[in-house]
Amino acid sequence: MGSWCFHMTLKYEMQLLDELPMIYSCCIFVYCMFECFKMKNSVNYHLLFILVLFSLIVTTVYLKVKEPIFHQVMYGVLVFTLVLRSIYIVTWVYPWLRGLGYTSLGIFLMGFLLWNIDNIFCDSLRNFRKKVPPIIGVTTQFHAWWHILTGLGSYLHILFSLYTRTLYLRYRPKVKFLFGIWPVILFEPLRKH
Repeated sequence: MGSWCFHMTLKYEMQLLDELPMIYSCCIFVYCMFECFKMKNSVNYHLLFILVLFSLIVTTVYLKVKEPIFHQVMYGVLVFTLVLRSIYIVTWVYPWLRGLGYTSLGIFLMGFLLWNIDNIFCDSLRNFRKKVPPIIGVTTQFHAWWHILTGLGSYLHILFSLYTRTLYLRYRPKVKFLFGIWPVILFEPLRKH
């Protein structure tokens, strides 16, 4: 919703609704990935405190500084943390999850790359779009590709996180494809003996 409001209005207040939830949701991802090997109903108050404090500091500084680069660096720190934790999981704990883990990362990073290309070469891309047929111009809307690819990469990372957690809890998760294309996690509860 925040992203939609920002892209509709291009106002600073709506930009905050777009960008700050990226920090908050990524903190939730970080918490989940670091707590995926804990017993049910346990809470890591120390990590929770650190992530809430990080979110509050980023929010406060960003409201005062109003510099998008600050937000991008702080978001990058969180994503980098997730990448390192995910690599640890697929390297040392569940190597058979490499496909899902690296696919989510690759799709997300492709979106990030296209978004940066769009930021750096915005004027050139606009001029290029004026000279080519609209169908080709649409495919060079790299900011739109950022939203599509990072959304898909994030969805796949949520599946990766769910798979990791439910596997640890012995729920026997399985990746199934709705209509043969859309991945979802299905799991069976732990059998009682």
